[in-house]
Amino acid sequence: MNDQLSQFYVTYGPAVLRRCRTMLRDEERAVDAMHDVFVKLARTQGPIDPAKVGGLLYCMATQVCLNTLRSQSRRPETHDDGLLARIANADDPERRSAARLLLGRLFEHNEPSTRTIAVLHLLDGMTLQEVADEVGMSVSGIRKRLRKLKAQITELEGI
Repeated sequence: MNDQLSQFYVTYGPAVLRRCRTMLRDEERAVDAMHDVFVKLARTQGPIDPAKVGGLLYCMATQVCLNTLRSQSRRPETHDDGLLARIANADDPERRSAARLLLGRLFEHNEPSTRTIAVLHLLDGMTLQEVADEVGMSVSGIRKRLRKLKAQITELEGI
């Protein structure tokens, strides 16, 4: 497994790092997240299919980055840090606070995979089929999750 893991690191490490940089927008945290991804891969039980490792690493990187951002939003280093502030893209502290509250309420009631689906489709621009392939669900399952998210957003905005 060590030789295989080393080969995966050499082959896929740059792509995983790009993914982490895109999501985290911080070089130090991106490098840490990339290493976390390969540590998780090393801890994987059983054989790893080399034909599917690229997609597996992409999903793992997405999940590790989402977990990092979630932890960061719970313990922000500054008031402007965090994914929620970037999503809100607002200079006004009141709008930023409202966006944090809205997104926090939205994602606390959904499965972690729903967050991954939202990031892959809405942020990364992947097609429904590409998202379905990455997370191992059907396209109709992806549609259903996204519809549910949109309905929840509409409901929460009305509050």
